[in-house]
Amino acid sequence: MIRTLVVDDDFRVADLHCAYVERVKGFAVAGRAHTGAQALQSVDRLRPDLVLLDIYLPDMSGLEVLQQLREDDHPPVDVISITAAREVESLRTAMRGGVVHYLIKPFLFATFEEKLLSYADAHERITRLGQAEQGDVDRIFGALRTARNEPLPKGLSDATLYLIAQALKRSGSGLAATAVAEAAGVSRVTARRYLDHLCQLGKAELTMRYGSPGRPEHRYRFVAN
Repeated sequence: MIRTLVVDDDFRVADLHCAYVERVKGFAVAGRAHTGAQALQSVDRLRPDLVLLDIYLPDMSGLEVLQQLREDDHPPVDVISITAAREVESLRTAMRGGVVHYLIKPFLFATFEEKLLSYADAHERITRLGQAEQGDVDRIFGALRTARNEPLPKGLSDATLYLIAQALKRSGSGLAATAVAEAAGVSRVTARRYLDHLCQLGKAELTMRYGSPGRPEHRYRFVAN
């Protein structure tokens, strides 16, 4: 079981990410933190295998937390950055700090699960190795890459994917899944499958708005290449 520490200043987002972690086979929530100081203390106290680290924290940036984890006397831990930060410099600093993945909010569970499972695969391969040969290294790093040129998942068709993409393109401000389904002439469930796939490909973007009851509304926007 990969014990995971969730770090996010937004309590609702932390709840969501904890729920996501518990849904992924082989992962368990070891704890949560809402500030950089709490994150560092939790790593020392809980000794998790993995930290899901937000960059925008109230007392220090997640990048500072990452630097302290690497430079100070803390237990070794792997880090996945989960953040709304889109600045190239933040990405560059995170990569230099040794993050294994960089997830930009908001995202769908399928994307989250894909990153965690690829990390778990690499983690398991490293654990089994006694001495690494070049082929072993290639397979480990390959497990952390996300393929973007694979055939469509089973049950999806190019024709329907085109209709979904065109519906998004016609809307500059984004659409809810129900509106996309109506425009493409498919069911809402079908539209969600194609929208999730487009988001994983980086061709669509998911935004979330909290309504009065606190339930987020998902809207999708086409991302021009």
